[in-house]
Amino acid sequence: MEGAATFDIMLPESDGQPVYQRLYEQIRDRIRSGEIADGARLPSVRALQDQLNTSKTPIETAYQMLIAEGYVVSRPRSGLYVSNPYPAPTPEMTGVPRTPESTVGISPAHTLHASSGKQAVIDFDPARLDAEAFPLRIWSKMLREAFEAHANEIGNYGDPMGEYGLRAELADYLRSSRGVRCTPEQIAVGTGMAHSIDLLTHLLKDVRLVAMEEPGYHLVRNQLQLNGRDIVPIPLGDKGLALDVLEESRAQAVYVTPSHQFPTGFILPYPERKRLLEWADRNGAYVIEDDYDGEFRYVGKPIPSLQGLDEQGRVVYIGTFSKAFTPALRMNYMVLPMELAEQLARMPHEAACPPARAEQWAMQRFMAEGHWYRHIRKIRGIYRKKHAHLIGLIHERLGPRVEITGQNAGLHLQLTLQESRSSDELIGLAAQAGVRVYDLRKMWMDEERRLSDEPRLYLGFAGLKLKDMEKGIRLLEQAWFNPPLPV
Repeated sequence: MEGAATFDIMLPESDGQPVYQRLYEQIRDRIRSGEIADGARLPSVRALQDQLNTSKTPIETAYQMLIAEGYVVSRPRSGLYVSNPYPAPTPEMTGVPRTPESTVGISPAHTLHASSGKQAVIDFDPARLDAEAFPLRIWSKMLREAFEAHANEIGNYGDPMGEYGLRAELADYLRSSRGVRCTPEQIAVGTGMAHSIDLLTHLLKDVRLVAMEEPGYHLVRNQLQLNGRDIVPIPLGDKGLALDVLEESRAQAVYVTPSHQFPTGFILPYPERKRLLEWADRNGAYVIEDDYDGEFRYVGKPIPSLQGLDEQGRVVYIGTFSKAFTPALRMNYMVLPMELAEQLARMPHEAACPPARAEQWAMQRFMAEGHWYRHIRKIRGIYRKKHAHLIGLIHERLGPRVEITGQNAGLHLQLTLQESRSSDELIGLAAQAGVRVYDLRKMWMDEERRLSDEPRLYLGFAGLKLKDMEKGIRLLEQAWFNPPLPV
């Protein structure tokens, strides 16, 4: 077994940031730069605790953040290992002097396996959003007004489940937009998916075996494993999750992304949704429904959420502001069956971890004044245009040599290439042309199965301008299908 990485960390004097934040940033930056190599095992919490002469809580928190953002993966009964096969380019590779900005590598939002080599010109990052679409002026106004309106509450801690006013707004929105049936008392506002899954493992103490889509969201898988759960991968069929395999498993819960399976883009049809709920009811199991980009559907009417179809209280619905608003806010929410909501209300306040009260007040105001609904309409229009433009470019330039799937919803497409070359080779050719594309390999538990499939690549479109899409697809056509003749 590899030895743990050696650290020489001297935490600077406090600049107002807590210890866990400073520790997280130091380790993250060293991973990004390649100073801590891919595959290196991190020191145990106890070892780092002895070195830094601090309590274990900030170290555990820093490690949780690194896992949540994909810089580190947890291997059961082995430890924590660095995951960064493509560190940020060094000054020698790029000719650019090293600065904090130039050392930032691939977006960690989904720990994407991306093209490397020369510095990318066009980045089809599935995790990136359109920054220009963010309502900066209105949001700044909401923050200011929130502080003014709640000045007498600034000295108090808030409800650990989240501000009641925000939960009431969320209940109304989810009811009208996603068919979710709930009361504010069933909603817990949190700081991201990692936090929500961690909280669920405490609520579902008797659930030890959890099924997951294969491929599926690795952050959730890592978080479940970190909390001692065993994972059973369920393959995807032509209708999404292979329910026959799930029914033969002994899983006590299943994590699914039914409205836009991540990463393939499958949408679970209505009959399969009913069958999945029947499985949960029959086995006393829970369905964890991640509706991460449910606001974006481009063909047909949205299929109701699983939670809205659930009559027996077996679905935990998780939504987020990261895709429709901004990941910088770090705000999401869970809708719990009433039994679990009551259980959470009885737990110590420290178990829950809502976002800053001021940001919750601002979001409550943003929704109450109608800004949220106007924002959703605006970005739907923006992303619908980008979505159609990218599909048109792929058909025009790449034609029958690729198959587009997962295009009916969401902010990325899946491309299956009719190629004998591997995804690694295709990613490398794209990199040489100055384009980043992704194969999302960390979403697979079974690496051999991934490699045996036809090469699948993923292109996000939300964060790109139309002209950059055109240039990127043109470069991909040249790199993949019209390579220069050997000299």
